[in-house]
Amino acid sequence: MGAENETAVTEFILEGFSGLDQRLQLFLSLLLLLIYLTTVMGNATIVFLVCVDHRLQTPMYFFISNLAFLEIWFTSSTSIKLFVILSSGRRTISLSSCFAQCCFYFALGSIEFVLLAVMSFDRYVAICQRLRYAAVMKPQLCIHLVAAAWVIGITVLSYRLVLLYKLTFCGSNKIHHFFCDNSPLVTLSCSDPSLLWKTDSLLSSVVILGSFCFTLAFYMGILFCILHLPAGAGRKKAFATCSSHLTTLAIAYGSCIALYVRPSRDVSLETNRTVALLNTVLYPVLNPFIYSLRNKTVILALNKAIARATAQLFPSS
Repeated sequence: MGAENETAVTEFILEGFSGLDQRLQLFLSLLLLLIYLTTVMGNATIVFLVCVDHRLQTPMYFFISNLAFLEIWFTSSTSIKLFVILSSGRRTISLSSCFAQCCFYFALGSIEFVLLAVMSFDRYVAICQRLRYAAVMKPQLCIHLVAAAWVIGITVLSYRLVLLYKLTFCGSNKIHHFFCDNSPLVTLSCSDPSLLWKTDSLLSSVVILGSFCFTLAFYMGILFCILHLPAGAGRKKAFATCSSHLTTLAIAYGSCIALYVRPSRDVSLETNRTVALLNTVLYPVLNPFIYSLRNKTVILALNKAIARATAQLFPSS
C-alpha cells in the first residue's frame, strides 16, 4: 500500500442522525443539552457533598463519588460532540480526536464496570455481614479497589491507542454513528483489523462479563439476605432499593453485552447507534438519582450545603 493511501484520511465525518429534519435536530440538541447539564450537575453535586460532609465520608459514598466523577467524563466524551453535530451540523472530527474519543469511551466504560462490581461487593458486606463491615471495608482496601479500576481503564486506553494507530484509513471517511464507536470506525480501515477485533472481544468478555458475574453473585446474595429479614418496612425498602439498582445495571450490562462481548462486526450499525444512546445519554443521567439523590442522608447534606451557601451570600443584618 502506498504512503499516499495511508495518509489519505485525516478526518472523519460522523453521519449519525444526518437524515433527521433540521428542526428536529435542533430540538434534540436542546433536549440533549438539558440532559447533559442535568447529568453533570447531578454527579458534580454528589462529588462535592461527599467531599464536604463528614456523614457521607463512608466506603459506600466514596465509591459512589468515584462513579459520579467518572460519569461526568464518560458522558462528556460523546455528548459534547453530539450536541455540536445536532445544533450546528458540523460533523467532521480529526483522526486523532476520533481515536481519542474511541479510546476514552472504552477506557472509562471499563472503569465503570469494575466500580459497579466493587459497589455491589460493598453493599453485600454492608447488608449480609453487617457486624464485620468496618473490619472488611477499611480505607486502604477502598482506595486499592478504586485504584485497580483506574489501572484497568488506563491499560485499556493504552492498548487501544496502540492498535488503532497501527491501522490505516485510505477509503471512505464517513462513520455511520454519532461518535467514534469501535465497529463503525474499524470497518473503515483498509488494513487488517483482526488483531483489534480479537483483543477487543477478549478484553470485553473479561471486563464486562467478569464484572457482571461478580455483580450478579453479590446481588443474589443480597436478595437472599433480604428474604431472611423480618417482614415489614425494612424488607420493603431494601427490595425497592435493589430493584432500582438492578434496573440501571440491566441497562448498562444488557446494552454492552449485546454490543461488545460478541464481535462488534456482527452487530448492525443501526443497532449499535440506537443502543449506544442508552449508555451515553440515558444511563449517566439516571445514576445520580438512583444511587444518591433519593437518599435521606444525601438530601440532608444537600439542604445543609444550600443553607450554608445562602447564609454566606445573604447574611442577616
